[in-house]
Amino acid sequence: MAGLVPAIHVFFSSARAHPGCVDTRAKPAGHGDLNQGLSGAPLDNRRVGSYGVPTLATSRQAMPDAKHAAFSGRFVIVGFGSIGQGVLPLLLRHLEIRPDQVTIITAEPRGRQIAAEYGVRFIEAALWQGNYRARLQPRLGPGDFLLNVSVEVASVALIELCQELGALYLDTCTEPWPGGYTDPNLSPSARSNYALRESALELRSQYPLGPTAVLTHGANPGLVSHFVKQALVDLAGDAGSGEAIPQLGSDWAALAERLGVKAIHIAERDTQVANQPKEPGEFVNTWSIDGFISEGSQPAELGWGTHEVHFPNDGHRHDFGGGAAIYLMRPGAATRVRSWTPLEGPYHGYLITHGESISIADYLTLRDGDQVRYRPTCHYAYHPCDDAVLSLHEYAGKNWQQQPRQRLMMNEVIAGTDELGVLLMGSPKGVYWYGSRLTIAEARRVAPHNNATSLQVTAAVLGGVIWALENPRAGIVEPEEMDYRRVIDIARPYLGDLVGVYGDWTPLADRERLFPEELDRDDPWQFHNIRVR
Repeated sequence: MAGLVPAIHVFFSSARAHPGCVDTRAKPAGHGDLNQGLSGAPLDNRRVGSYGVPTLATSRQAMPDAKHAAFSGRFVIVGFGSIGQGVLPLLLRHLEIRPDQVTIITAEPRGRQIAAEYGVRFIEAALWQGNYRARLQPRLGPGDFLLNVSVEVASVALIELCQELGALYLDTCTEPWPGGYTDPNLSPSARSNYALRESALELRSQYPLGPTAVLTHGANPGLVSHFVKQALVDLAGDAGSGEAIPQLGSDWAALAERLGVKAIHIAERDTQVANQPKEPGEFVNTWSIDGFISEGSQPAELGWGTHEVHFPNDGHRHDFGGGAAIYLMRPGAATRVRSWTPLEGPYHGYLITHGESISIADYLTLRDGDQVRYRPTCHYAYHPCDDAVLSLHEYAGKNWQQQPRQRLMMNEVIAGTDELGVLLMGSPKGVYWYGSRLTIAEARRVAPHNNATSLQVTAAVLGGVIWALENPRAGIVEPEEMDYRRVIDIARPYLGDLVGVYGDWTPLADRERLFPEELDRDDPWQFHNIRVR
């Protein structure tokens, strides 16, 4: 399989807490030169760090500065929180674009100094149902670009406006108008990400092959969908299949089925720490606090696989749409699951609803007529930074009443890594994690106004914007429908180490040490075993 993104391939024992038990033998990479790893460095030159973690003895990459595309139109950024502030310097660095072509429209004064630093027009004005068209229409036309990184501005409304005006569009999640996530007058199904995705996809029939509108293309959702494809290619290469890279969604689904993939976690552990601890009455996080609270308050959602035999007691199916996902009658911020990453080892993460849980499961679905033959279970397993965990605990303890103060961890971060990837489970070779390991030091070295978490998002936004400019008449697309190699190639200088790691972890490992549990030992990859109860 030629032309693939290089990765380190190693094997970790599930005995992660004991570094001496780690097997760091190199595994075949399944692509290109089998003796090469990240950045083309020979795997024989890697060294093992003090915690048994494989690293590479390579010099730091030069500061990325390649111009990927020229843009002559108007570029409007809606919202200017942590992601808007972090992506602006990347856009100006990698697009042939002048600062006077860019306009920021945001509801808050945050970021005004950063906009001034780059000579970009800054308009403090909230968008809502009654004014968004009047605010945006004079600033958008054929060939212009709207980047939506806001909260509580309805994505579907902005997508439809861009389709009418001929402007390109990208967002990082599908947002409703205020209250759409938590309105008690709406059913849990109606305020789910499943429903929001269906409403966005419905626009395809009205605007076939219109200007490109890229849905949900941050780190996750977004970049992780490309990681899934890379992981599948790696698994196929290691299995010696020798087949061509899939082109269609059905081909990718057939590959996942042949490889025995039963479940996919978006497995993330954020270990960033600040020099200022969380205080009572304060919500602290490394990315948008409003965004995290909103999605954590939605029902927990997951793509539901065909191998599952234990339907959750609090689970519900939707009575509309494609049927790829289910939801639980509890918020994601109160639902935990077992997962694994190479650096952290086993951990408990939050099953926060995310669009990729649904779109990946849907994309990897195979049907025989009207019957679904194959689909993997897919969901987020998120362990945020420790201060954010404390913030969630306090938030839940106040019966989901938000703390009076917020603090976004940026300049005060002093150490840590965001380990973000996808964990593919079910293969005979063991679990396989593929993703980005980005330290705060590396994030600060390569990009201003970012921490490790935000840079994984802004790098993916940059990749999506470039892809849209290169494919301006693709219509309304999801990340799974894009060229994964192109997006990863653009984002890669900002992702730290891209690695692929095997492990022998299962959710049954070390269970029943304290008390007996109801487990399905016939199939470790049942959600019944993964959910923390």
